[in-house]
Amino acid sequence: MSLRTAVRLFSAPLRSVLQPSAAITKRPYAAVAQALSVLENELDTIRAAGTWKGERVITSMQGPHIYVDGSRGDILNFCANNYLGLSSHPEVVKAGIDALQKYGAGLSSVRFICGTQSIHKTLEEKLAQFHEREDCILYASCFDANAGLFEVLLGPDDAVLSDELNHASIIDGIRLCRAKRFRYKHMDLNDLEEKLKESQSSRLRLVVTDGVFSMDGDVAPLQGICDLAEQYGALVFIDECHATGFMGPRGRGTDELLGVMDRVHIVNSTLGKALGGAAGGYTVGPKALIELLRQRSRPYLFSNSLPPPVVGCATRAVELLMASNEIAQSMAAKTMRFRNNMTQAGFTISGSAHPICPVMLGDARLASLIADDMLKLGVYVIGFSFPVVPKGKARIRVQISAAHTDEDIDRAVDAFIQTGRKHGVIS
Repeated sequence: MSLRTAVRLFSAPLRSVLQPSAAITKRPYAAVAQALSVLENELDTIRAAGTWKGERVITSMQGPHIYVDGSRGDILNFCANNYLGLSSHPEVVKAGIDALQKYGAGLSSVRFICGTQSIHKTLEEKLAQFHEREDCILYASCFDANAGLFEVLLGPDDAVLSDELNHASIIDGIRLCRAKRFRYKHMDLNDLEEKLKESQSSRLRLVVTDGVFSMDGDVAPLQGICDLAEQYGALVFIDECHATGFMGPRGRGTDELLGVMDRVHIVNSTLGKALGGAAGGYTVGPKALIELLRQRSRPYLFSNSLPPPVVGCATRAVELLMASNEIAQSMAAKTMRFRNNMTQAGFTISGSAHPICPVMLGDARLASLIADDMLKLGVYVIGFSFPVVPKGKARIRVQISAAHTDEDIDRAVDAFIQTGRKHGVIS
């Protein structure tokens, strides 16, 4: 037998072992097809329910007046978290450019390796000073700040007591910790007290609430919460994303607004809304807590440092607010102008005196149609529906900015009246 023949006879059965059969090779493709079918069915369900969330493309800076792809001319923006109009403030933009030129585009590192610059420490110091707390730690977002806090602070011998309508990031953060969980009815002090009684055997107890609830613009009853926390020996945490910079006489937040700054122990908030609107979040509180978070908080330890331009913009925004409360104080009159005029027109506006002004519609498809018609009239708003808000609670969430003029507000109200009559919401 020749060598070539021997090799051929030996390799033939070996190839049959190494090469999978046709049935086997088809399995991965079948799995992909099945997965795609499941995904497409889910997408069809969302479309059929009228809860599809499209993304409009903005072709300008963020601000009260923007340009939107597919729309002609100047569009009034009434749905941004740009509460103080600082996202495109000239001094804030310049500070970002200066930081980019001096410190570069990014650190390519987490903080504890080689990702801490002097500007990061400066911003942390200013935020601690702004909130009148001992120390501050920066995160890539407030979602990360919420994800990184509870797991570090609370163990299996502890308890967390959370408002049932807290933000999704708070809920997800609490899920990561091993503490016993108690959920109290929305802003219900009686139910909170019952949960405090139930959890009295716990080592540490933390009452957790949004300062302002973003879907309805309602403000947590912090005075009552702090009273109960002191009575039952619990700590108080608030998420201030929709309050920092413009709630309270100096814009410090709901704890300042309600006179409990010295009674709230931990505050999480964001740089991505009123404070320049770029990105980033943070925790302020006792120095020992902040130091422990630097050692153990996973989103902090395993995420890149905030980019220098973001830090520069946020630092300048905080400096502007610490120098003057004029911008923060301008919000109240503009907010009430919109709320009062809309109510007089026959609309139902949820919440109270917060710049978040939910125009309640109930039906998800109706909210989407009205938002589309508003854009045709030159006003940018977005319909909110399940799962962002409960079923049957669809609304258009209007957000007032300090940068809006009275004329802007009146134009938005007129557009709402026109579309509201078209769709039978008002007469």
